[in-house]
Amino acid sequence: MSTKQSQRMRLLRFARNDNRKDIMTKKYNVAIVGATGMVGSEFIKVLAERKFPVREIRLLASGRSKGKMLKFCGKDHEVQELTKDSFKGIEIALFSAGGGISKEFAPVAVKAGAVVVDNSSAWRMDPEVPLVVPEVNPDAIKRHKGIIANPNCSTIQMVVVLKPIHDAARIKRVVVSTYQSTSGWGKEAVDQLWQEVKAAAKGEKLNKIKKVLPAQIAFNVIPHIDVFLPNKYTREEMKMVNETQKIMEDDSIKITATCVRVPVVISHAEALNIETEKKLTPEQATEILRKSPGVEVIDDVSKGKYPLPIDAAGKDPSYVGRIRADESVENGLNLWVVSDNLRKGAALNAVQIAELLI
Repeated sequence: MSTKQSQRMRLLRFARNDNRKDIMTKKYNVAIVGATGMVGSEFIKVLAERKFPVREIRLLASGRSKGKMLKFCGKDHEVQELTKDSFKGIEIALFSAGGGISKEFAPVAVKAGAVVVDNSSAWRMDPEVPLVVPEVNPDAIKRHKGIIANPNCSTIQMVVVLKPIHDAARIKRVVVSTYQSTSGWGKEAVDQLWQEVKAAAKGEKLNKIKKVLPAQIAFNVIPHIDVFLPNKYTREEMKMVNETQKIMEDDSIKITATCVRVPVVISHAEALNIETEKKLTPEQATEILRKSPGVEVIDDVSKGKYPLPIDAAGKDPSYVGRIRADESVENGLNLWVVSDNLRKGAALNAVQIAELLI
């Protein structure tokens, strides 16, 4: 059997969906690449919480973390250094270690027999790689050739909400403004926030603190996430445009984004302005969203109830509130969407993809 035929048989085995007893009881060898990072830690937590059928878990990171002990399901596991020999016997590999690592090691993992779910931006816009949000486009997983891309955190929580509205009334245009937490950048950005807050509380100067973000984040907002492109949008903003169109499989949806970093530790918030072909009242949109997978509506402004980042942290849904008509256009809606960027925006979505695989 050729290498391509062997790989095809392996992928069909993962993609199959039947009721055989051995499928229900089978356990899998799982690797986590970037296990010591913020998303890697969430991978470990979510796999345990959802009782993913793990036979062996292999925790991989850079040489700096080699030998560190991390717990999975109450047991200590030693972190191993990521090398090109790390994937022998691995069936599913969850990557969250940056685009460069993914580009180098994801093909290695696939060649060794694993299916890769990658959380970086390395493969998202590759036409050969499905970009998957299980509540939105689960069928796309069938097209994978060894690598499946996890979308950007800000994109995931948005498309979970957009998809049911698009199905009901066809979306023409979306204007999104994000309020993104520091954990979206990583642990060093969270550390910068805390150091600046503590320094400010003591009356100390903040300009001496090491900055990984473009500016002071404590008591501030920064309209700059990722690098600026020639069109003066940031790469983060264009990710939201391009990834949404790919996931929704509809390039006719017009999207414009402004992405802003805010002094919050966990959970991204988004203000969505949506224009549809068919009119939806706020009441109709609310009823649709209440029935949608992965979405929870919190919307009673008379009682001061609406989604907040602090309440979404550590939880799975995309929370939606402030559902109201945009009175400046004929068929417009305004929504407020909040979700934990480390869970649904990264680890949970990847584990849900792995669950689809098995």
